[in-house]
Amino acid sequence: MKLDLNYLKKLIKILDTSNISEFEIQEEGSRLRLSKPKNKIIAPSQPFDTSFFNSLPPVKNAVADSNTETHLHDMPQTEIAKSSKLIEVNSPMVGTFYRSPSPDADPYVSVGKSVSEGSILCIIEAMKLMNEIESEVTGKVVKILVENAQPVEYNQPLFLIEKD
Repeated sequence: MKLDLNYLKKLIKILDTSNISEFEIQEEGSRLRLSKPKNKIIAPSQPFDTSFFNSLPPVKNAVADSNTETHLHDMPQTEIAKSSKLIEVNSPMVGTFYRSPSPDADPYVSVGKSVSEGSILCIIEAMKLMNEIESEVTGKVVKILVENAQPVEYNQPLFLIEKD
């Protein structure tokens, strides 16, 4: 099988724009197999290190308004680290962060909303693939650390979830 670059580009474009996840062509004793990764990725999460903050005196707990979202720098560090139950959900990849499945849809989660293990938190678009990021814990969203449609880096914190 003789492959020219234009033919290969067309095959890749077909794969990229279709619901097909892989295909294989066999011709004249040669074989070409193309595949793309699955769209569903579960975000790794690690406990938020609160050792420094746990040594500070307790601060009166502020109640987050579920309709209002604040930035991390707006919330005192002692409130962020008030509990060793806080889990930081980090981006598993470089891409663009989206809070909802489409521009006119409601966001998957908001501050104050309870989530369960496996709940979709957001989408990260990487190389034109929409990757659903799921929660690995059951709890309440305390903070959304990224603005909608903003680029994110690998391992960048996206959410703080207070584990139940």
